[in-house]
Amino acid sequence: MRAAVLEAPNTPVLIDDIDIRAPKRGEVLVRVVACGVCHSDLSIVDGSFPAPLPVVLGHEAAGVVEAVGDDVSSVAPGDQVVLTPLPACGQCYFCTRGQPTLCAVYGASLFSNLLPDGTSPLSRRGEIVYRGLATAAWAEKAIMPEAGVVKVDADVPLEVACVLGCAVQTGVGAVLNTAKVEEGATVLVLGAGGIGIAVTQGARLAAASRVIVVDPVAERREAALTFGATDVCDPGADDPVAMAFALTNGIGVDYSFEAAGQAALIEQGIMATRAGGTIVCVGAPPLEQGISIPMVVGFTATEKKLIGCLLGSVYAQRDIPRLLALWKVGRLDLEGMITQRLPLAETEAALDSMRRREGIRTVLSVGS
Repeated sequence: MRAAVLEAPNTPVLIDDIDIRAPKRGEVLVRVVACGVCHSDLSIVDGSFPAPLPVVLGHEAAGVVEAVGDDVSSVAPGDQVVLTPLPACGQCYFCTRGQPTLCAVYGASLFSNLLPDGTSPLSRRGEIVYRGLATAAWAEKAIMPEAGVVKVDADVPLEVACVLGCAVQTGVGAVLNTAKVEEGATVLVLGAGGIGIAVTQGARLAAASRVIVVDPVAERREAALTFGATDVCDPGADDPVAMAFALTNGIGVDYSFEAAGQAALIEQGIMATRAGGTIVCVGAPPLEQGISIPMVVGFTATEKKLIGCLLGSVYAQRDIPRLLALWKVGRLDLEGMITQRLPLAETEAALDSMRRREGIRTVLSVGS
């Protein structure tokens, strides 16, 4: 099959022929129709996140089941599915405590770029090709564990549904699952790329009274207003912290979400959040970046909460159908998030668009 392969960091992604084996017990072979381009993919391409090489990236995908292994019962060949990079086994320590994105069976695959059994289903000329970010969907086909595919109705357009696989799960989930934002709360969103726009939509779904979105790109700020932002801020012209206090009667926002993958913005969120408020780390900053909390006794005394968030703390088998239901009744905008569509052969061009902060989400058209 054809796939976009990364051979080394800071080199172009190249389209090449690779091999994919048949599905084993409990696995599903999916013919990929569409796959989004996420900042986490770019971080591996540009060397911010280390990964074994060569690797096929792409983890925000939807497609059609082509074959299933033994004991697979929830999907069958011909079914449309959305893929999720963080399945849940439902039985481990974390799953039974309502923390499915930390699943002890599948969670490590996101970082090992291998299946839970320590192997990859991909190869080239007899040598291993790694399964990037537990999915490897910048390819014509993908092998997933049964828990990693969610069946969707046949009338759902897969080139739209694919953004549920990461951006929408992550952003909306950060609001509804991780932070549990309550009606009437005030929210600050730092970054208006795919994740930030999804956070903005989540805040709208939660009926937040104020949603302040910060981004240096004018087009993204304008887009944020159509997705639920009540106010926008250009950090090159105005101080986001000062604006957050000005718009909340000097109190500070109830919730801040770092959605751009920049550690310095976490510190900004801490400063903009009220006493007793919550700062949610949604983005994925480069490994070398850290944060500093000056006068930590003040942070402690004001009872602010700094929390992590992985893929929106989602349980994909529950949340993807729920998000699709919200889309069907017009409460969640998926189509508007997709600002560019390119063929798989132009994966590198899609990455360049992200480097230039153009648009919100690029979707690669892989198959039909």
